[in-house]
Amino acid sequence: MSTVAEQVRDDLLEAIANDKIVLPTLPEVALQVREIASDPNVNAQKLDNIISNDAALTARIIKVANSPLLRARNPIEDLKMAVMRLGIDYTANLATGLAMQQMFQATSDTVDKYMREVWAKSTEVAGISHVLCRHYTKLKPDQATLAGLVHKIGVLPILTYAEDNRRLLRDIKVLDEVIASIHPQIGRKILETWDFPEELQLVPEQHLNFDRNVAQVDYADIVMVANLQSYIGSDHPLTQMDWTPISAFQRLGLDPEVNAHEAEDLSADMEAAMALLQ
Repeated sequence: MSTVAEQVRDDLLEAIANDKIVLPTLPEVALQVREIASDPNVNAQKLDNIISNDAALTARIIKVANSPLLRARNPIEDLKMAVMRLGIDYTANLATGLAMQQMFQATSDTVDKYMREVWAKSTEVAGISHVLCRHYTKLKPDQATLAGLVHKIGVLPILTYAEDNRRLLRDIKVLDEVIASIHPQIGRKILETWDFPEELQLVPEQHLNFDRNVAQVDYADIVMVANLQSYIGSDHPLTQMDWTPISAFQRLGLDPEVNAHEAEDLSADMEAAMALLQ
C-alpha cells in the first residue's frame, strides 16, 4: 500500500473511532421491519402494514414471492399473501436487503459509479449465496441473501469520505487501495451498530479470510464461495488464486473447479436469483 493510502486509511479509522464520520443507518422502512419482526407476537398483518407504505418495496416483495426460485404453486397477488408465503423472518430479511439499495446513491459522478458497482456486485453475490445456501446447506437462504448484500457495506463510509475529500477522487488507485484495506473492518462495525446477528456481523471480514477453518459451514463460508464464483471468467486477481486449499468449499460440499452458474442442477436457480435482486 502506498504512503498516501496508508495515511488516508489511518485518518478514516481515527475519524470513525472518534465519531467524526457518521456510519450509515438503515432506511426507515428497514428499521421498522426489523423491529417489528423481532416481536414474538408479530403477525403477517403487522408486517404488511409497515411494508405497504412503500409501494416500490411492496411490488418487489410480491415479485420475489412469485419467482420461479420459490416455486409458488399459486400466483401471489398481494403483499399479505406474499408475507404468508415467505414467512415473517424471510420477508423481514428480504425487505431489509431490498430497502438498502437507496443507500447506494452519491452526488458526484465518480462516487456514484463506485456505488452502483458495489451494489451490482453485492446483488450478484447475494443471488449466488441464496442458491448455494439452498442447495448445499441447511442454513436460511434469506439470511444468506442478506449476508451477500452486506458483505461490502463497509465501502459506503469510505466513499462518503471521498466525496468530502476530493484528493481521493483524483487518485483512483489510492481510493481502491483504501477500500480494499479497510472496508471489511468498517463493514463489521456497521453491522454491529445495526444490531445484526453475530453470524452476519463477521461476514464482511471473514469472507476474505481464505485460511479460516470452522467446525461447520456458516454464512461467511457461503459468501466467500459466492464472491469467488462471481469473478469466474474475469481477470480479477481472485481468479488467479488456487482455490483448492480453501476449506469453505469442502464445508459446502462444492468442488472448487465447478462453476455454479453452469452446473446443470443450479443454472436455472442462478438465473432466477440474479433476476430476483436486480
